[in-house]
Amino acid sequence: MIQSGTQRSISRKQDAFKEQVRSHFDQIAPKLDRWSRRNRYYYQDLDRLHQFLIPPNSRVLEIGCGTGNLLAALNPKLGIGIDFSPSIISIAKAKYPHLQFYCLDAETLNSESFKSAQTFDFIVLSGVIGHLGDIQQVLQNLHPFCHARTRVILTFHNFLWQPLLHFAEKIGQRRPQPPQSWLSFSDVLNLLQITGYLPVRSGRRFLMPKPIPGISFLCNRVLAHLPIVNHLCLTQYIVARPQVVLSSPPDSCSVIIPARNEAGNIESAIARLPHLGKHTEVIFVEGHSHDETWAEIQRVVREGHLHFTLKAFQQTGKGKADAVRLGFAQATGDVLMILDADLTVQPEDLPHFFDVIASGRGEFANGSRLVYPRSGEAMPWLNNWANKFFSLAFSFLLGQPLKDTLCGTKVLRRDDYEKIAEGRRYFGDFDPFGDFDLLFGATKLGLHIVDVPVRYQPRTYGESNIAHVREGLILLRMCAYASQKIKFF
Repeated sequence: MIQSGTQRSISRKQDAFKEQVRSHFDQIAPKLDRWSRRNRYYYQDLDRLHQFLIPPNSRVLEIGCGTGNLLAALNPKLGIGIDFSPSIISIAKAKYPHLQFYCLDAETLNSESFKSAQTFDFIVLSGVIGHLGDIQQVLQNLHPFCHARTRVILTFHNFLWQPLLHFAEKIGQRRPQPPQSWLSFSDVLNLLQITGYLPVRSGRRFLMPKPIPGISFLCNRVLAHLPIVNHLCLTQYIVARPQVVLSSPPDSCSVIIPARNEAGNIESAIARLPHLGKHTEVIFVEGHSHDETWAEIQRVVREGHLHFTLKAFQQTGKGKADAVRLGFAQATGDVLMILDADLTVQPEDLPHFFDVIASGRGEFANGSRLVYPRSGEAMPWLNNWANKFFSLAFSFLLGQPLKDTLCGTKVLRRDDYEKIAEGRRYFGDFDPFGDFDLLFGATKLGLHIVDVPVRYQPRTYGESNIAHVREGLILLRMCAYASQKIKFF
C-alpha cells in the first residue's frame, strides 16, 4: 500500500511536469517562428548538421517537431512530425501541408499511433530530450518504428552552457524555456544503451551562437573542432542504431580483386579463398598490367571453380578506385569485399569480415594490419609509422576510432554501397585509392564502422605498386579534403 502511494505520487509529479511543459509551448506557439528567425544563425547550423547526416528522400520521423522547419529542411520522401502541443501542430500543418503532423505524446507513442504501421530511416529528436518527463520510455517507444538500418539522431545542449543560456533568456536573447532536465553527454549515451541502442557516431559543434563577421566563422568552423575546445561547444549530437538481430542476414558475397602486375597470385587467390555465405562470387578487375596478369585471369576464369562464380573485367580507367567501382557495379552479392591481389592480407581471414556484417555487429568492416605482429619485410618501419599517423589523423577527422585506414580490405553490404554511390555527388570524384571514398561515404551515412584485425604477410610474387612519396602527398590531400567536407563543414 505504501509502495502504491509512492507510485501515485511520482506519477502525479510527472504529469504535472508534462502539463507545465505543454502549457508553456501552447502559450508561446504563435511566437516560435519569430524566435527562430531571431536566432536564425543557430537554427541554420542545426539544419546543416541534420542535412549532412540525413540524405534527401529518406523516411524521417521527428519527435518534438515544433512548427516543422527542421523536418521540411530535410526534404524527406516521407516526413512525419509529432508534438504534444495542439497549437504548434496546427501551425505546422498550415505551413507544410506536404508533410504529416500529429498531436501525440511521445511517452505513449505506439505502433498504432499513425494511420498505418511505419518504419523510418531516421528518427530525429532535436532539442527535445530535456523536455521529456520519461526519456527512457520515449526511447523504448521508438523501437517499433525502427528497422535494422534506422538511425536515431539526438541533439541537445551542453550542460556547461546552462548559466549563459539562462542569462540570455533573462535579457530577451533566447526563447523563454519551460522546466527542463540538463543531461550530460554520458547521461544520454547511457540512456541509449539501456534502452537498446548502439551509439555509432557522436560529436560537438558550435561555439558562437551569434553571427559576428569573421569571428563566428573562425569559432564555429575551426576552433569548435579542435581537441579540448570541442568540449566547450553548445550543440552535442549522437547518432545511434537499434541493437537488433538482422531479420534477413546476407546470403551471398562478392569478392572484388583488383589486379595489376599480379600474375603469380591469381590462382592462389582462388585456391585459398574460403566459402563466404551460401554463394561466393569472385570478380577480377585487371588494370593495365605489364606482365601476364590478364592472360592468367582469363585462364582461371575459363577453367572455372566448383563452388565459386568467377568473372573478369578490364579497366578502361586507371587506379584502384576505378577498379573497385567497376567490380562493385558488376557484383550481385549481398556483401561486397575488396581483396588486394598481392595477398598480403590473407584470403583465409575474410570469413571474419563476413561474420561481422552478417551478424549485424558492424555495418562497415575495415581491415586493420596493426594488431597482430608483422615482419619488417611486410611493412617497413617508415610505412608502419606513416600508417599510424594517418590512422590518428583520419580518426580525428571522421570522428570514429580507426586503427588502420590504409588497409585495402574493406567490406560492406551492397545496399549500403549503393547509398554511398548515390551520395557521391557530395564528395565528388576525389579519391584515387578507393578506400576514402568508401570511408567518407560510410561516415556520412552514419554506418557502424568496426576494425577487423588481419594477419599481414610479405608478398610472395611481384613488387609493390605503391609510390610512397607521391601517395603520401595524396594522403595529406585526403586529410585536407576530409577536414573540409566532414570535420569543419
